[in-house]
Amino acid sequence: MNPRTCLLYGAPVDSGKRRRGCLMGPDAYRTAGLEDALAGLGHAVEDRGNVVPAPVTAQPHPHLHALQETIAWTTALADAAEAGLPDGTPIFMGGDHALALGTVLGAMRHAEREERPLFVLWLDAHSDFHTPATTDSGHLHGTPLGYVTGRPDFDGFPAIAAPLPQENIAIIGLRSVDTAERAALQETAVHRVDMREIDETGIAKPLAAFLARVAAAKGMLHVSLDVDFLDPAIAPAVGTTVPGGATIREAHLVMEMLHDSGLMTSLDLVELNPFLDERGRTAQVMVDLAASAFGRRVFDRPTRAY
Repeated sequence: MNPRTCLLYGAPVDSGKRRRGCLMGPDAYRTAGLEDALAGLGHAVEDRGNVVPAPVTAQPHPHLHALQETIAWTTALADAAEAGLPDGTPIFMGGDHALALGTVLGAMRHAEREERPLFVLWLDAHSDFHTPATTDSGHLHGTPLGYVTGRPDFDGFPAIAAPLPQENIAIIGLRSVDTAERAALQETAVHRVDMREIDETGIAKPLAAFLARVAAAKGMLHVSLDVDFLDPAIAPAVGTTVPGGATIREAHLVMEMLHDSGLMTSLDLVELNPFLDERGRTAQVMVDLAASAFGRRVFDRPTRAY
């Protein structure tokens, strides 16, 4: 295993939806021992503290929840990701999924400067392909992939010079996609793997195919792991629970394959709401998954009783 420099960034984003609690996520990851887990695998770990939202002058919106705050977070997190990537592997401890508006943008900027393509692996029950104009809820945590692919109506957000190519995105774990998003996605080249496909053929085959494309293109890979990718029976601490998610073994297999590939260059850990957790259970599961992505094997992982 090649040691890495892992850069931990707290991203206490709680503006992407109305249900509060994700702002406690970074502290939960620290308490659950993310730094120790990575250091124990031989990696250098630097906790760079919590990102602070940038000043913003956007006007409030009658339908969109916390638009100003989300733009401020997007600006700050894009800058943090862009600055961190030359130094190591940034790990953004969220925070709701609105944080990816910024982290993916920062990774895009860095990849463009490196003259390499960026790919995004989205591990999520939802496609998050809305725009501010199409979201019925007004919750901006459902818009990151719409934003980075250049969909319209993101007024006030940082401009995207070159949108992320649709074919460079794979969404794995889908099981809750509303009508507007489904119609929009069907017109795209985004790779979509829902839970039925996983049930029928397994999770390894589509992931291996995507990773092979990243490797062939000598691409960089940003991974965004949402707690609701997992079945809520094993990860209850999320405000968007959808039954029928990935099992613990499927999730660890994904992480182990990511490690084996050596392709992941940045990572989001999102939508952990410690207020909804059971004695830190979900936080520990997410830390264990992150450790698998950085080289921990099944037989290395201690057995825990929750």
